[in-house]
Amino acid sequence: MWKNFKINKFLLLIPLTSLMFCFNSPKNDDEKMQTIMVSVKNTLSYLHYSPKQINDAYSKDVYKHYFEMIDPGKRYFLQSDMDEFRKHETKLDDYLNLGDLTFYKLTVDRLYQRYDEIDKVTQDIFSKPINLQEDETLTLEAKVKDVPSNKQEQYNEWKKFIKYNILQEMESMNSKEAAQKEKKDSVQKYKLKDTIKLEILTQDQKLKKATDEVKDLVKESFTRFKKRKKMDWFSVYMNAYTEVFDPHTNYYSPKDKDDFDTQFKGKVIGIGAIIQEKKGNLFLGALTIGAPAWKSKQLSEGDKILKVKSSPKEDAVNVVGMLSDEAVRLIRGEKGTPVTLTVQKKDGTIKEVTMIREEVAIEDTFAKSITVSSQNGKKYGFISLPSFNADFEDAKGRNASDDIKNEIIKLKSQGIEGIILDLRNNGGGSLTEVGDIMGLFMNAGPYVQVKDGNGKIQTLKNKQETPVWTGPLVIMQNELSASASEILAGVMQDYGRAVILGSPQSFGKGTVQTFVDLNRFLNTEDDFGSLKLTIQKFYRITGESNQRKGIVSDIQMKDFFTYAEIGERYDDFALAWDKIPSAKFQKMTYFDVAALQKSSAARLAKNTNYQLLLESAEWREQLDKEETITLNINKFNELMKQRKAQIEKFKALTKYENGLNFTMFPAEIEREKKDEAFKKKSEVWMKNLKKDTYLQEAVNVIGEMKS
Repeated sequence: MWKNFKINKFLLLIPLTSLMFCFNSPKNDDEKMQTIMVSVKNTLSYLHYSPKQINDAYSKDVYKHYFEMIDPGKRYFLQSDMDEFRKHETKLDDYLNLGDLTFYKLTVDRLYQRYDEIDKVTQDIFSKPINLQEDETLTLEAKVKDVPSNKQEQYNEWKKFIKYNILQEMESMNSKEAAQKEKKDSVQKYKLKDTIKLEILTQDQKLKKATDEVKDLVKESFTRFKKRKKMDWFSVYMNAYTEVFDPHTNYYSPKDKDDFDTQFKGKVIGIGAIIQEKKGNLFLGALTIGAPAWKSKQLSEGDKILKVKSSPKEDAVNVVGMLSDEAVRLIRGEKGTPVTLTVQKKDGTIKEVTMIREEVAIEDTFAKSITVSSQNGKKYGFISLPSFNADFEDAKGRNASDDIKNEIIKLKSQGIEGIILDLRNNGGGSLTEVGDIMGLFMNAGPYVQVKDGNGKIQTLKNKQETPVWTGPLVIMQNELSASASEILAGVMQDYGRAVILGSPQSFGKGTVQTFVDLNRFLNTEDDFGSLKLTIQKFYRITGESNQRKGIVSDIQMKDFFTYAEIGERYDDFALAWDKIPSAKFQKMTYFDVAALQKSSAARLAKNTNYQLLLESAEWREQLDKEETITLNINKFNELMKQRKAQIEKFKALTKYENGLNFTMFPAEIEREKKDEAFKKKSEVWMKNLKKDTYLQEAVNVIGEMKS
């Protein structure tokens, strides 16, 4: 949950003289990192909602979390490394207080050393024949693995890891081959024109092809790693400290903060092209229709990027071998300024293309809607909201509440009888947008309570008295619906304004964060990045926290996430659930929840597709929990054969259609004729909606809702 820092300026009434450090501008990266460490520590201690004691117990937690972040698979460090590192286990609190880089430099330098060594190790492994007849197993679950005791054991582990990837690649070839054969047989059976290419490879040919493919992938991963700057690893190190306070308190380097702002606002200033990294080179990916790259008519997907000239006064920078995010930062810039790309076309010609940067919307961030008709002919509105986006810096910028309002108006013009608001996979966003969206569906009233670290409780109220939609409303959620999504679903449930349908419970994030620029406390012009800091907890108007427990759906439908460990309750450092007094509010009696639950339960019990989906979800989760796998090709193939037989049972899920009919708005149908990218995205979206069992039940439920 995010709030603009300006809203929380009362926080600065804390005596910040304790946080003020009069540093001269750092002379090098070491001094900059030291300054960041001390500033982060003081900011955490003074401004965090529930500050921890910086002591040896905290140090041990940071130590454990750090290694889970930098070597999660236990493939790089040796036991001798861990023995050496262990001497620092209770000193990380002291290092944070003093800005001491001893442990950070020791571990990161060692990590780079091990990467160099393992790069050579993998080259040696690939230089020799790969024997898949040996009776070996690979441990998949890191929690039950030990760190390699010596270099020979590490060599053996990497050899197993490579074998596993080769076996997976070969299995992928087998699957593609079988699919092509099935298509070819079908074409020949019905005497259609045969354009299906089918190449049957021997097992030895597959082994060679798969080995070459994995070799390239491993080489590329090491190349990318070596390009990473040590300052990038420092962000990881600092987050080991911050995330032990709570999982949503994070350090953001200047470039990470810039990326966050871009996603949050849903817009970027650039040329409108995806930059892809392949085998050490950068290529143009899909071009956004109407954006500068597309309008140039000189660039196409697949062009190799050689140089980027950020401005007329600067020299062109050679980007060959550069990380994609670094090249992206050269391409982005101020609106209305020129940028020049030197590219190599597929025919080998070299071309320089100058474009003027424009604001490019990331449309996947914004709300979109469509009309859906049930089998009995009733028409409803479906609105998908991926994020509670807001642009605090631009008064004309897009925000979620305005977008939702516009979608409701469009849907009402189509004569709908109810609205389904989809918050599945919505991780949250602006807190203020929740109240504004609530005001689109009901009259004024409190929508959330917020408590700060001093125990002060504030009730936030929606003041809107002119709702745009007062008819039936269903809100869909799943385990990945978090923060702002949970506040909106919770308050609509508490008022009795909407039926909540979806996973048994949502993610369970009940905390509020704000960004604090570290420069605010430092006497310097340098950019030290920002701390995303938990400063408050929020509570439902009933007084219950969303933390860990989330929102319990009225109509409960399990899904693939239900059987996985997803949610705040699974995080060791998540803040606890608690309760405060209820706010005053008037509950509505919009519908009979018990009757809707009974009717839905009866339908779902007879819904063979839903029951099969649950069986598939349980089976897949069991696979994910398997700790080891065979590396013997015969046993591996037999295992894959067994899994394919099980998958065959679930094939009906891919062919299922819910019987709902979807109609796009006239203006969007016209847009499809001019915008190929929009057309493709719309087709994929509608195809997925037609297979959505959960949407089918949402339509059933909303059809039974009566005031």
